[in-house]
Amino acid sequence: MPELPEVETIRRGVEPYVIGRRIEAVVVRDARLRWPVPKTLPAYATGKQIHGVTRRGKYLIFDLGGDRLIVHLGMSGRLNVLEHDAAPRKHDHVDLRLSGGIVLRFHDPRRFGAVLPWPAGHADHVLLRGMGPEPFSDAFSGDYLYKRSRRRSAPVKTFIMDGRIVVGVGNIYASEALFRAGIRPGRAAGRVSRAAYAALAAAIRDVLSIAIEHGGTTLRDFAGARGEAGYFQQELMVYGRDGEPCRRCGTAIRRLVIGQRSSFYCPHCQP
Repeated sequence: MPELPEVETIRRGVEPYVIGRRIEAVVVRDARLRWPVPKTLPAYATGKQIHGVTRRGKYLIFDLGGDRLIVHLGMSGRLNVLEHDAAPRKHDHVDLRLSGGIVLRFHDPRRFGAVLPWPAGHADHVLLRGMGPEPFSDAFSGDYLYKRSRRRSAPVKTFIMDGRIVVGVGNIYASEALFRAGIRPGRAAGRVSRAAYAALAAAIRDVLSIAIEHGGTTLRDFAGARGEAGYFQQELMVYGRDGEPCRRCGTAIRRLVIGQRSSFYCPHCQP
């Protein structure tokens, strides 16, 4: 599933090609996404100019001059920037045909994504309600994590992957951040100290920043707006490396399952 770094990579890749362009047509080939594409979308978006592209968690938000368009990539979605005459492929569900001969194409094999209108008259969107702070915002800190974690018995890895606590810390990045902070992923969130949470908040920011710089992580089929692969997997310290020596101390990396997700840690570096 595309996580925050992958979505931010796509945002940065798409933005230079779409800002200032007008949506000349919207083509919906298959509206049967997890959140069905409304029949009103073509009339809603056609003729509007794209003023900017922002991100909230894993959602991309296109500023249409008051009105907005919200896009979610689901488990397998991509936004591809193509020439206007590029032939559609299987799973190319929605096209935004832009001025200047550019097509922004939504591709989603599993159809768990969304392309939805967000009218100016609606202050918030149902998909964004209840979301925690962005990890790069001033609202996110070690003190914040410490306060939110008190009396919680859930594993700390589950805690930081909860989008109501902080957005964008997916499975890969949670494992990597916990390794950098020296915290075992199965430790109860309420038993992690304030100092350890300070280290963890910094590690989350560092891991996500590096992943964004590397264009995300390509483990299966993630690619950026122009089809570029992400290379953060070359920086992975523990994720997917069970049985291999820790890059820091040489101890064999271990795997365990937390919340039905594979977790990886070094028993020496994460006591």
